Amino acid sequence: MQNDTICAVSTASGMGAIAIIRISGAQAIAISDSIFSSVKKDFSLKNAKGYSVHYGNIVNDSGEVIDEVLLTLFRASNSFTGEDSVEIACHGSLYIQQEILKLLLSKGCRMATHGEFTQRAFSNGKMDLSQAEAIADLIASQSRASHRLAMNQMRGGFSSEIVQLRDRLLTFTSLVELELDFSDHEELEFADRTELMDLANEIEVKIGKLKRSFGVGNAIKNGVPVSIIGETNAGKSTLLNYLLKEEKAIVSDIHGTTRDVIEDTIQLNGVLFRFIDTAGLRETTDTIENLGIERSFQMMDKASIILWLIDSTQPVGHLEKMISTIATRLEGKKYMMIFNKMDQIDESKKEMLKSYYQQFDCEKLFISAKLQENTELLEEQLFTLAQLPEVGENDVMVTNMRHYEVLKNAHEAILRVIEGLEQGISGDFLSQDIRECLHYLGEITGEITTDEVLGNIFKNFCIGK
Repeated sequence: MQNDTICAVSTASGMGAIAIIRISGAQAIAISDSIFSSVKKDFSLKNAKGYSVHYGNIVNDSGEVIDEVLLTLFRASNSFTGEDSVEIACHGSLYIQQEILKLLLSKGCRMATHGEFTQRAFSNGKMDLSQAEAIADLIASQSRASHRLAMNQMRGGFSSEIVQLRDRLLTFTSLVELELDFSDHEELEFADRTELMDLANEIEVKIGKLKRSFGVGNAIKNGVPVSIIGETNAGKSTLLNYLLKEEKAIVSDIHGTTRDVIEDTIQLNGVLFRFIDTAGLRETTDTIENLGIERSFQMMDKASIILWLIDSTQPVGHLEKMISTIATRLEGKKYMMIFNKMDQIDESKKEMLKSYYQQFDCEKLFISAKLQENTELLEEQLFTLAQLPEVGENDVMVTNMRHYEVLKNAHEAILRVIEGLEQGISGDFLSQDIRECLHYLGEITGEITTDEVLGNIFKNFCIGK
């Protein structure tokens, strides 16, 4: 219930130097005052100013001191949730955290659910829904680029774009519907159709741009998926271990050592890359290994970038049977051909390999994953191949699947508006299409929402946030 006073540990689970316990609700200050003993005489939290910090002890009903704490007080509506709120900074002992929570529960608090603090901030008008979602993205950000995108969205960069579009469209739909009220006067036209067409085209362009940004935004948020493929013993696992800077994959001379997908992430130049080591490609009767090879092909289809690793010490045409299969899956993909074990071949062999694979129009690089020769150049080429833009402070990109789906629906609706204007359809049908577009745009910011949507959004939040 919104009227309840809630509490939760807001810091990461486990033991640390300091833990933060948050309390929010109408009784937050009164409950905190009942368990807090200030070092100042005759002090009461009820009389304290907002944005103030107080030193003292948390004391149970028996007068026993549980911990020395710093208590920060926020008054409605100038708090994160828009309600009276208190944050207790205590020592990070799990015992201390649990004892303070038990004490708060005995005084009338209840444990917060996932994302309930943020949900209350949304319900109390402290932020719109897209800003609330950005908090979860900010907490989960693993790179400079994903952090900046989340910050931009949390500050309202994305939602302000949507609100502006929606407000302008709302003005026109009001005029169109006014025409319907005077339908007996056919000569009356309150909404200039030319101006409405210009606006609809402008909105279509902006929504289309936001929708298309999802591919880049999602890559920045979750990492650019890079699949490492090649035959067995080409050095894929060795390369993965180098890129990740740890012994993630088992390396051996035995064919078919890697039988399943191995995945991990790393930052390169502030961009998150998600590397996927796959089972070696070869003909085999081993059932388990064949399942791994099938997964390799599936990862190729999902990857944004493919690193095709080739053992340069093998005969030049040793992949002849496999080339056609690989080539088909490379269509429309960004990829590099990497010839490994360059330390074991001469210049003439390099030229032969380049000539044999000249049909593949891509970057061709010779490296030694084991000796780490040319591997830094590989990282540079990989970053270039990703072609991710530098995220500025005011850049707006779609990173959320929910937003993408809603924008797709809004885009279809505005296209129907444009089509209707071109065909000169009646105002009632035109108004219906405009209303539908307004509905979808309102879903992004939370002006139009349901309990089910809110539940799906906040269930993935941490407790205490």
